[in-house]
Amino acid sequence: MAGKVMQAVEYAGYGGGVAGLKHVKVPIPSPKKDEILLKLEATSINPVDWKIQKGMLRPFLPSKFPFIPCADVAGEVTEVGPGVGSFKAGDKVVAMLNFQNGGGLAEFAAAPVALTVSRPSEVSAAEGASLPTAAVTALQALKSGGTKFNGANGPSNVLITAASGGVGHYAVQLAKLANLHVTATCGARNIELVKSLGADEVLDYKTPDGASLKSPSGRKYDSVIHCATGIGWSTFEPNLTTNGKVIDITPTFKSMVAFVLKKVTFSKKQLVPLLLAPKGEDLKFVVDLAKEGKLKTVVDSRHPLSKAEEGWAKSIDGHATGKIIVEM
Repeated sequence: MAGKVMQAVEYAGYGGGVAGLKHVKVPIPSPKKDEILLKLEATSINPVDWKIQKGMLRPFLPSKFPFIPCADVAGEVTEVGPGVGSFKAGDKVVAMLNFQNGGGLAEFAAAPVALTVSRPSEVSAAEGASLPTAAVTALQALKSGGTKFNGANGPSNVLITAASGGVGHYAVQLAKLANLHVTATCGARNIELVKSLGADEVLDYKTPDGASLKSPSGRKYDSVIHCATGIGWSTFEPNLTTNGKVIDITPTFKSMVAFVLKKVTFSKKQLVPLLLAPKGEDLKFVVDLAKEGKLKTVVDSRHPLSKAEEGWAKSIDGHATGKIIVEM
């Protein structure tokens, strides 16, 4: 599609929030070796997307300006690059774009074959675009906490904070698929939703018990999937089993220091920072679960590409229930 242009949303530098987003016409990318060109149907916005804009991952991300944000997409293959034999034009797929290059808030994007999987008809474009970062992070966090997905788990208790958010709502469902006992925290308005996803007990994070993270049934946690912010180690520590682990999906400098201190003092209780490691096999695993109806996506809101900034603002606000979708 050399020479043709597409609609896209980009920003030209760090900062600016919603006001920094601009609607532009840019050339449609050409797929390089081991890439495919997708006509996008849906993209999901993740907190990491606006954190990159804010400069929280500088100097690593983005690789250059202007930058078209977002990496989690669903669409149809229109062209394949050199060396691609696994997909052809017309295939419906789910893909995770390279975070350095972005490209998701646009009509077309070039996706790496290694992070692209077929999208079955049972999975809508919006559901497919929701899965790559959020569901794979939930999966990798649970695995990091010792959870197995082969039926080999013994009795185990997990706490999931911010359980109605993008990662949290998938973590609840995945933990139940692994036969864990799930305690979850969320706001009062989402308690019934989180219970419907399978949580055994749910705490309103604004109540004293919710703030202290105490299990209503008196359980100690073998692992914590920490999807919220602003909770210190001193709150987690008394609620953990002897070898309990807190998996922090949004690690800060302070949590990294705590991680190192726990290591050097040989503490059995651990704080483990999780950095997403994109893997095609993990993406296929969660897409297959969605196909089977075992992993449901809660969609907070849908926005056309022409109003993508509304979704951006909703993500920055931090109170979305489930996933924020931009549809092309």
